[in-house]
Amino acid sequence: MIDMNVYKKNVEETVSFLQGKIKRPPAVVIILGTGLGGLIDSIEVEALLPYEEIPHFPRSTVPGHHGNLIFGTLRNRDVVVLQGRFHYYEGYSTRELTFPLRTLSLLGADTLVVTNAAGGLDPNYRPGTIMVIRDHLNLIGENPLRGANIDDWGPRFPDLSEPYDKKLIDATLQCAEKLHMTNVITGVYVAIPGPSLETPAETRFLRAAGADAVGMSSVPEVIVARHAAMRVLGLSAVANFNDPDNFAPILLDDIIRAAEEIEPALQELIKEVLKVL
Repeated sequence: MIDMNVYKKNVEETVSFLQGKIKRPPAVVIILGTGLGGLIDSIEVEALLPYEEIPHFPRSTVPGHHGNLIFGTLRNRDVVVLQGRFHYYEGYSTRELTFPLRTLSLLGADTLVVTNAAGGLDPNYRPGTIMVIRDHLNLIGENPLRGANIDDWGPRFPDLSEPYDKKLIDATLQCAEKLHMTNVITGVYVAIPGPSLETPAETRFLRAAGADAVGMSSVPEVIVARHAAMRVLGLSAVANFNDPDNFAPILLDDIIRAAEEIEPALQELIKEVLKVL
Protein backbone atom coordinates (compact mmCIF):
# COMPACT_ATOMS: atom_id res chain seq x y z
CA MET A 1 0.00 0.00 0.00
CA ILE A 2 1.30 3.44 -0.94
CA ASP A 3 2.02 5.77 1.98
CA MET A 4 -0.37 8.62 1.20
CA ASN A 5 1.61 11.15 3.23
CA VAL A 6 4.63 10.47 1.03
CA TYR A 7 2.45 10.43 -2.11
CA LYS A 8 0.91 13.81 -1.21
CA LYS A 9 4.35 15.28 -0.52
CA ASN A 10 5.63 14.00 -3.89
CA VAL A 11 2.63 15.45 -5.73
CA GLU A 12 3.12 18.83 -4.07
CA GLU A 13 6.83 18.85 -4.94
CA THR A 14 6.02 18.06 -8.58
CA VAL A 15 3.36 20.78 -8.73
CA SER A 16 5.88 23.29 -7.37
CA PHE A 17 8.49 22.15 -9.91
CA LEU A 18 6.07 22.54 -12.83
CA GLN A 19 4.86 25.95 -11.65
CA GLY A 20 8.44 27.12 -12.05
CA LYS A 21 8.51 25.99 -15.68
CA ILE A 22 5.35 27.64 -17.05
CA LYS A 23 3.89 31.14 -17.26
CA ARG A 24 0.26 30.17 -16.60
CA PRO A 25 -1.57 26.98 -15.67
CA PRO A 26 -3.10 24.83 -18.42
CA ALA A 27 -6.85 24.48 -18.71
CA VAL A 28 -6.90 21.21 -20.65
CA VAL A 29 -4.94 17.99 -20.18
CA ILE A 30 -4.61 15.81 -23.29
CA ILE A 31 -3.33 12.25 -22.86
CA LEU A 32 -2.10 10.72 -26.11
CA GLY A 33 -2.39 6.96 -26.49
CA THR A 34 -0.49 4.35 -28.48
CA GLY A 35 0.49 5.65 -31.91
CA LEU A 36 -1.25 8.98 -31.30
CA GLY A 37 1.67 11.22 -30.34
CA GLY A 38 1.68 13.43 -33.43
CA LEU A 39 -0.71 16.06 -32.08
CA ILE A 40 2.24 17.95 -30.62
CA ASP A 41 3.18 19.10 -34.14
CA SER A 42 0.16 21.44 -33.99
CA ILE A 43 1.00 22.92 -30.57
CA GLU A 44 2.74 26.22 -29.96
CA VAL A 45 5.14 24.82 -27.39
CA GLU A 46 6.02 26.78 -24.26
CA ALA A 47 7.88 24.01 -22.43
CA LEU A 48 8.80 20.41 -23.29
CA LEU A 49 9.88 18.30 -20.35
CA PRO A 50 11.01 14.69 -20.71
CA TYR A 51 9.41 12.59 -18.00
CA GLU A 52 12.79 11.64 -16.55
CA GLU A 53 13.47 15.32 -15.78
CA ILE A 54 10.28 15.74 -13.73
CA PRO A 55 10.49 14.85 -10.03
CA HIS A 56 8.59 11.68 -9.06
CA PHE A 57 7.14 11.12 -12.55
CA PRO A 58 6.86 7.53 -13.78
CA ARG A 59 8.72 6.44 -16.91
CA SER A 60 6.97 5.29 -20.06
CA THR A 61 8.33 1.97 -21.33
CA VAL A 62 5.98 1.09 -24.20
CA PRO A 63 6.69 1.54 -27.95
CA GLY A 64 4.62 4.39 -29.39
CA HIS A 65 4.80 6.42 -26.13
CA HIS A 66 7.51 9.08 -26.38
CA GLY A 67 7.61 10.22 -22.77
CA ASN A 68 7.28 14.03 -22.83
CA LEU A 69 5.14 16.52 -20.94
CA ILE A 70 4.39 19.44 -23.23
CA PHE A 71 2.90 22.80 -22.20
CA GLY A 72 1.65 25.21 -24.83
CA THR A 73 -1.34 26.50 -26.75
CA LEU A 74 -3.57 24.71 -29.23
CA ARG A 75 -6.42 26.56 -30.92
CA ASN A 76 -5.90 29.39 -28.43
CA ARG A 77 -6.34 27.04 -25.44
CA ASP A 78 -3.71 26.56 -22.78
CA VAL A 79 -3.03 22.84 -22.85
CA VAL A 80 -0.66 20.30 -21.40
CA VAL A 81 -0.08 17.11 -23.33
CA LEU A 82 1.20 13.81 -22.04
CA GLN A 83 2.97 12.39 -25.07
CA GLY A 84 2.95 8.86 -23.80
CA ARG A 85 1.09 7.38 -20.86
CA PHE A 86 1.64 4.74 -18.22
CA HIS A 87 -0.05 1.37 -17.84
CA TYR A 88 -0.88 -1.05 -15.06
CA TYR A 89 0.83 -3.85 -16.99
CA GLU A 90 4.15 -1.96 -16.85
CA GLY A 91 4.21 -2.73 -13.14
CA TYR A 92 2.78 0.54 -11.86
CA SER A 93 -0.08 0.66 -9.40
CA THR A 94 -3.05 2.71 -10.57
CA ARG A 95 -2.06 5.34 -7.98
CA GLU A 96 1.37 5.58 -9.56
CA LEU A 97 0.21 5.69 -13.17
CA THR A 98 -2.27 8.47 -12.40
CA PHE A 99 0.34 10.54 -10.55
CA PRO A 100 0.83 12.91 -13.53
CA LEU A 101 -2.88 13.61 -13.87
CA ARG A 102 -3.28 14.22 -10.15
CA THR A 103 -0.41 16.68 -10.37
CA LEU A 104 -1.89 18.49 -13.36
CA SER A 105 -5.33 18.72 -11.76
CA LEU A 106 -3.74 20.49 -8.79
CA LEU A 107 -1.80 22.69 -11.19
CA GLY A 108 -5.15 24.09 -12.34
CA ALA A 109 -6.42 21.99 -15.27
CA ASP A 110 -10.18 21.42 -15.23
CA THR A 111 -10.73 19.35 -18.39
CA LEU A 112 -9.27 16.02 -19.49
CA VAL A 113 -9.21 14.74 -23.07
CA VAL A 114 -8.02 11.14 -22.91
CA THR A 115 -7.25 9.12 -26.05
CA ASN A 116 -6.31 5.52 -26.61
CA ALA A 117 -5.95 2.86 -29.27
CA ALA A 118 -8.52 0.11 -28.79
CA GLY A 119 -9.78 -3.12 -30.24
CA GLY A 120 -13.33 -3.17 -31.58
CA LEU A 121 -15.73 -5.66 -30.00
CA ASP A 122 -18.95 -4.60 -31.70
CA PRO A 123 -19.01 -5.76 -35.36
CA ASN A 124 -19.93 -2.20 -36.34
CA TYR A 125 -16.75 -0.82 -34.79
CA ARG A 126 -14.31 -1.47 -37.59
CA PRO A 127 -10.70 -0.31 -37.83
CA GLY A 128 -10.63 3.42 -38.52
CA THR A 129 -13.59 4.16 -36.26
CA ILE A 130 -13.30 6.92 -33.67
CA MET A 131 -15.36 6.01 -30.62
CA VAL A 132 -16.47 8.79 -28.31
CA ILE A 133 -16.60 7.06 -24.95
CA ARG A 134 -19.93 7.42 -23.17
CA ASP A 135 -19.24 4.95 -20.34
CA HIS A 136 -16.68 2.40 -19.23
CA LEU A 137 -16.05 -0.87 -17.43
CA ASN A 138 -13.07 -1.07 -15.09
CA LEU A 139 -11.78 -4.65 -15.25
CA ILE A 140 -8.18 -3.75 -14.41
CA GLY A 141 -8.80 -5.02 -10.90
CA GLU A 142 -7.54 -1.97 -9.04
CA ASN A 143 -8.93 1.49 -8.32
CA PRO A 144 -6.54 4.47 -8.06
CA LEU A 145 -8.56 5.82 -5.11
CA ARG A 146 -8.03 2.71 -3.00
CA GLY A 147 -6.40 3.52 0.32
CA ALA A 148 -6.47 6.68 2.38
CA ASN A 149 -8.40 9.56 0.83
CA ILE A 150 -7.08 13.12 0.79
CA ASP A 151 -10.24 15.15 1.29
CA ASP A 152 -8.70 18.30 -0.20
CA TRP A 153 -8.35 16.41 -3.50
CA GLY A 154 -11.85 14.98 -3.69
CA PRO A 155 -14.58 13.03 -1.86
CA ARG A 156 -14.09 9.58 -0.36
CA PHE A 157 -16.87 8.15 -2.57
CA PRO A 158 -16.95 10.11 -5.85
CA ASP A 159 -20.05 9.79 -8.01
CA LEU A 160 -19.51 8.19 -11.42
CA SER A 161 -23.05 8.33 -12.75
CA GLU A 162 -21.67 10.58 -15.51
CA PRO A 163 -17.96 9.78 -15.90
CA TYR A 164 -17.83 11.36 -19.37
CA ASP A 165 -19.24 14.85 -19.77
CA LYS A 166 -22.45 14.77 -21.81
CA LYS A 167 -21.98 18.30 -23.11
CA LEU A 168 -18.49 17.43 -24.34
CA ILE A 169 -19.82 14.27 -26.00
CA ASP A 170 -22.55 16.24 -27.78
CA ALA A 171 -20.08 18.94 -28.81
CA THR A 172 -17.70 16.32 -30.20
CA LEU A 173 -20.42 14.68 -32.25
CA GLN A 174 -21.42 18.08 -33.61
CA CYS A 175 -17.80 18.83 -34.49
CA ALA A 176 -17.52 15.48 -36.28
CA GLU A 177 -20.61 16.31 -38.31
CA LYS A 178 -19.18 19.72 -39.16
CA LEU A 179 -15.98 18.04 -40.35
CA HIS A 180 -18.02 15.52 -42.39
CA MET A 181 -16.60 12.60 -40.43
CA THR A 182 -18.74 9.51 -40.91
CA ASN A 183 -16.59 7.22 -38.77
CA VAL A 184 -17.37 8.77 -35.36
CA ILE A 185 -19.71 6.91 -33.01
CA THR A 186 -20.26 6.54 -29.27
CA GLY A 187 -19.71 3.44 -27.21
CA VAL A 188 -18.60 1.73 -24.01
CA TYR A 189 -14.90 1.18 -23.35
CA VAL A 190 -13.58 -1.64 -21.18
CA ALA A 191 -10.13 -1.55 -19.58
CA ILE A 192 -8.34 -4.83 -18.92
CA PRO A 193 -5.02 -5.26 -17.10
CA GLY A 194 -2.91 -6.68 -19.96
CA PRO A 195 -0.32 -7.08 -21.29
CA SER A 196 -1.68 -10.28 -22.84
CA LEU A 197 -4.37 -9.61 -25.41
CA GLU A 198 -7.86 -11.10 -25.25
CA THR A 199 -8.66 -14.74 -25.96
CA PRO A 200 -11.73 -15.57 -28.08
CA ALA A 201 -13.63 -16.55 -24.91
CA GLU A 202 -12.65 -13.30 -23.18
CA THR A 203 -13.76 -11.36 -26.25
CA ARG A 204 -17.18 -13.01 -26.11
CA PHE A 205 -17.38 -12.24 -22.38
CA LEU A 206 -16.50 -8.56 -22.86
CA ARG A 207 -19.07 -8.18 -25.63
CA ALA A 208 -21.71 -9.87 -23.48
CA ALA A 209 -20.81 -7.48 -20.64
CA GLY A 210 -21.76 -4.53 -22.84
CA ALA A 211 -18.37 -3.28 -24.04
CA ASP A 212 -17.91 -1.95 -27.58
CA ALA A 213 -14.12 -1.53 -27.51
CA VAL A 214 -11.32 -2.85 -25.32
CA GLY A 215 -7.98 -1.44 -24.22
CA MET A 216 -5.50 -1.39 -21.34
CA SER A 217 -5.60 2.22 -20.19
CA SER A 218 -7.62 5.41 -19.64
CA VAL A 219 -10.07 4.29 -16.96
CA PRO A 220 -7.75 4.95 -13.98
CA GLU A 221 -7.09 8.46 -15.30
CA VAL A 222 -10.80 9.07 -15.76
CA ILE A 223 -11.53 8.00 -12.18
CA VAL A 224 -8.89 10.39 -10.82
CA ALA A 225 -10.12 13.19 -13.08
CA ARG A 226 -13.68 12.82 -11.83
CA HIS A 227 -12.43 12.63 -8.23
CA ALA A 228 -10.77 15.99 -8.92
CA ALA A 229 -14.02 17.39 -10.44
CA MET A 230 -12.55 17.60 -13.94
CA ARG A 231 -14.69 17.32 -17.06
CA VAL A 232 -13.74 14.32 -19.18
CA LEU A 233 -13.86 13.56 -22.90
CA GLY A 234 -12.71 10.10 -23.96
CA LEU A 235 -11.77 9.14 -27.52
CA SER A 236 -10.79 5.66 -28.71
CA ALA A 237 -9.09 5.04 -32.05
CA VAL A 238 -10.36 1.58 -33.03
CA ALA A 239 -7.26 -0.03 -34.49
CA ASN A 240 -8.47 -3.60 -35.00
CA PHE A 241 -11.61 -5.73 -34.76
CA ASN A 242 -11.76 -8.73 -32.45
CA ASP A 243 -13.95 -11.40 -34.05
CA PRO A 244 -14.05 -14.40 -31.69
CA ASP A 245 -15.30 -16.68 -34.45
CA ASN A 246 -12.50 -15.76 -36.85
CA PHE A 247 -9.72 -14.82 -34.49
CA ALA A 248 -6.42 -13.69 -36.00
CA PRO A 249 -3.19 -12.84 -34.17
CA ILE A 250 -3.10 -9.26 -32.87
CA LEU A 251 0.34 -7.65 -33.07
CA LEU A 252 1.39 -4.39 -31.37
CA ASP A 253 3.08 -3.14 -34.54
CA ASP A 254 -0.21 -3.54 -36.40
CA ILE A 255 -2.07 -1.64 -33.67
CA ILE A 256 0.44 1.22 -33.76
CA ARG A 257 0.28 1.37 -37.56
CA ALA A 258 -3.52 1.43 -37.58
CA ALA A 259 -3.64 4.10 -34.86
CA GLU A 260 -1.24 6.27 -36.85
CA GLU A 261 -3.57 6.01 -39.85
CA ILE A 262 -6.49 7.21 -37.72
CA GLU A 263 -4.45 9.94 -36.05
CA PRO A 264 -4.91 12.77 -38.61
CA ALA A 265 -8.69 12.58 -38.31
CA LEU A 266 -8.50 12.31 -34.53
CA GLN A 267 -6.23 15.35 -34.40
CA GLU A 268 -8.64 17.43 -36.44
CA LEU A 269 -11.52 16.38 -34.23
CA ILE A 270 -9.66 17.29 -31.03
CA LYS A 271 -8.64 20.67 -32.44
CA GLU A 272 -12.22 21.41 -33.48
CA VAL A 273 -13.50 20.45 -30.04
CA LEU A 274 -10.98 22.74 -28.34
CA LYS A 275 -12.43 25.65 -30.30
CA VAL A 276 -15.86 25.15 -28.71
CA LEU A 277 -14.84 24.18 -25.17
